[in-house]
Amino acid sequence: MANHHAALIYTMVMISAADRDMTDAELQTIGDTVKHLPVFQGFNETELSGTARQCAELLNQDDGFEKVMSFVAENLPERLGETAYALSCDVAAADGRVSQEELQLLEAIRHRLRVGRLPAAAIERGARARYLAL
Repeated sequence: MANHHAALIYTMVMISAADRDMTDAELQTIGDTVKHLPVFQGFNETELSGTARQCAELLNQDDGFEKVMSFVAENLPERLGETAYALSCDVAAADGRVSQEELQLLEAIRHRLRVGRLPAAAIERGARARYLAL
């Protein structure tokens, strides 16, 4: 598996786990994303659960957040920073609510991946529009 695939999956798992409640909608979004987006071309979908489990194990360690963010920063090409942020926003919005913990984590991801304020606002607005329900 390419490390950029793992880095993208780690960002999605991390945001889903931020509020300690990985909802079915969030998990479905992660699976659909991996299955359909071109950035995951060549990724073996059977590796998704193992990759997600590795991320969860890292998160449960001392300084787990920092370990995961370091892995993401080291393995994600700079040009995929906005992609990682967009995927994180989609997962956060998938269940129809974004918790305070998810908002704080999105901010940390944005800073760590050097996503500017204007691109981040556009990405957030797009995620909100895609997941809005009446």
